[in-house]
Amino acid sequence: MGTPDFAVPCLKALAESGHEVVGVFCQPDKPVGRKQELTAPDVKVEALKHGFTVFQPESLRNGNGVEILEKIKPDLVAVVAYGKILPHDFLVYPKYGCVNIHASILPKYRGASPIHFAVLNGDRITGVTAQQMDDGLDTGDILHVKTAEIGENDTTEYMYEVLAPLGAEVLVETVKMIEKGELNPVKQNEAEASKVGLLTKEMSLIDWTRPAAEIHNKIRGLYSWPGTVTRLCGKNLKIHKSILSDKKGNNIAGEVVFANGRLIVACGDNRCIELLEVQLEGKKRMDIPSFLNGYKLAQGTLLG
Repeated sequence: MGTPDFAVPCLKALAESGHEVVGVFCQPDKPVGRKQELTAPDVKVEALKHGFTVFQPESLRNGNGVEILEKIKPDLVAVVAYGKILPHDFLVYPKYGCVNIHASILPKYRGASPIHFAVLNGDRITGVTAQQMDDGLDTGDILHVKTAEIGENDTTEYMYEVLAPLGAEVLVETVKMIEKGELNPVKQNEAEASKVGLLTKEMSLIDWTRPAAEIHNKIRGLYSWPGTVTRLCGKNLKIHKSILSDKKGNNIAGEVVFANGRLIVACGDNRCIELLEVQLEGKKRMDIPSFLNGYKLAQGTLLG
């Protein structure tokens, strides 16, 4: 059970692992783009390549999901970014229940946006957890964990590319442990639990009075959606990429302190960040030399 591209490596790994995939669940096809063309989820596209039977129920409630399970009779259900809550009758139907692959080291970052918030919070270590699903949100017993480092300049988009194949490894190894009876489930420590929700466009605006590291983490954590934005002379300036600068000073927060082929901006803790790629409202995305070549930005200009 999965829907977006993040879940595709897990499906591929199961297909190649020698286990019988008796069915694939994903969200219904949705209209995409300006023309609103009905488009299949990435998991469905991958499933059809392997000849798997695909199910796209609008709801799993009122026995709808169990009706499908009774037809295909799975021993185990693997869930990776499926996008729907599984009701109790569905969770307990398979012999070995439902195993969820979650992109954080549980119990940290339960919920919808674990990768984003690990980057937003400046974490240096994240990972993937296989957990035995129960009626709570990411609250089940921990079955298997693998970790990954987050670099100082790594974005959420980059960490998706790291964690998706890691999730496939965790899933296949977990299935092997179930098969051999080698699992040692561990209860989650509720005292260490945290929950994260969906991202919103309202999170995009940069507050330059915040510390430089926090702003840099926000730029890379919200990349590529919803992205981060500031105001420049009455227009939105989207910031795609930044690094921390070694420049320090007592400048006003949001003040451009250097604009000679580079764009360095003061933050609230007397530290600075350097912007590397930006996009002015109505314009294309540009690196800073190209942007400054076409937009004469004076030192002392205030952003925000």
